[in-house]
Amino acid sequence: MPTLDDIDLEILRHLVADARRPYSDIAEAVDRSAPTVSERVSRLQELGVIRQFTADVDRSMLRRGVPVLVTVHPVDVDAARDALAAADAVEHLYVTADARVVAHARVTDGDVRSLLAETV
Repeated sequence: MPTLDDIDLEILRHLVADARRPYSDIAEAVDRSAPTVSERVSRLQELGVIRQFTADVDRSMLRRGVPVLVTVHPVDVDAARDALAAADAVEHLYVTADARVVAHARVTDGDVRSLLAETV
């Protein structure tokens, strides 16, 4: 296990709060220089403490259409699952224990019939 000092932990706190925060701001908060913070972040990445910097995207803001929950009772569950999984409108897909396929999708103008006609 890597040894982290209080400065490393404080840098991590700032990055967790805002991974886009400039190293110069973090440096000021931890009373170090920006190059020192940059070196410490690089070391934390090399040690595997920081695995990645990510963007937390609200996908619902990117999709147009009306959100719908569709449940189908298909004859061929696997085929229905695969067809719905391939549809761009489908965001989440579930197969229930009693062989129903449930899809959460976004469809234009609430047009569920078109989604089903194209997939199931």
